[in-house]
Amino acid sequence: MSSTILLNREVPPDANPERGGPHATDRDAAEAASAARHPFLTALGDRVRSLRARRGMTRKALALASDVSERHLANLEYGTGNASMLVLLQVAQALQCSMAELIGDVSTSSPEWLLIRELLEHRDETTLRRVRAAIGDLLGTGGEHGQGARTRSTRVALIGLRGAGKSTLGAMLADDLGFGFVELSREIEKFAGCSVAEIQNLYGQNAYRRYERRALEEAVQIYPEAVIATPGGIVSDPASFNLMLAHCTTVWLKATPEDHMKRVAAQGDMRPMAASREAMDDLKSILAGRASFYSKAELQVDTSAQPLAETFQALRAKVREALQMPL
Repeated sequence: MSSTILLNREVPPDANPERGGPHATDRDAAEAASAARHPFLTALGDRVRSLRARRGMTRKALALASDVSERHLANLEYGTGNASMLVLLQVAQALQCSMAELIGDVSTSSPEWLLIRELLEHRDETTLRRVRAAIGDLLGTGGEHGQGARTRSTRVALIGLRGAGKSTLGAMLADDLGFGFVELSREIEKFAGCSVAEIQNLYGQNAYRRYERRALEEAVQIYPEAVIATPGGIVSDPASFNLMLAHCTTVWLKATPEDHMKRVAAQGDMRPMAASREAMDDLKSILAGRASFYSKAELQVDTSAQPLAETFQALRAKVREALQMPL
């Protein structure tokens, strides 16, 4: 690739042409452009250049195929262009690759990853679930327990949105089974030395997810028998969710959005009621976004369908049957 692309870029306002003769301006511009590169854009440019080479396309051919100017592509490849998503989509389509491959998703980082992606593409959920379980068995990280000859885990993990009844029903179930009861949110706070709200406000969501994973890992290691009430968003972390699916009997406690809202308010948190219509829309959106993950649970109990006592009996019966314990 010709270096004249960078040398012909516009000179930054603070460049000093007198520092090194007639070519100092070009050199300063190149150095300034190099220093201004964002690591992500530099890596993105490298991948575009590599993919273009893999496809045997010149920059001009890619420009024609993607309807993106050669100058824009040059900036993109050098990591100095702030490309829009639409431009990236056009480039990906012209290169006949996925956006993930262009952006640098880990599952596109080697030929083996790409071959695995191709094998799994367009497979249905049932097939993908079986593949995930087989991979877990192969790697020794735990497959889909409770399948075939496998014995179900006596760690029972309750999942679902806040207000589904995980704490209330979980404590009742643990007492009935004679298991320990683990409120994972409390364990997270012990690890961090502060409240969940403080973790998220001070350190951010990523730090919270790390504490959450550590708390789950410890619960799995320490408790061979337990009922674990999990935070509602644990399913959004693939590592934690994989760990839970492999080592726990999972139960999705379902409820209507209206019941979720009422129960949260009854716990003393009135924030959702401040703008109830907007909060309800947000809650429905979150529930819709997580439902496909929650549905991976082996068992489901609707906690809105009947009063607490009857709901507990339904949960108790399903769990005891799954664990092959007397009713």
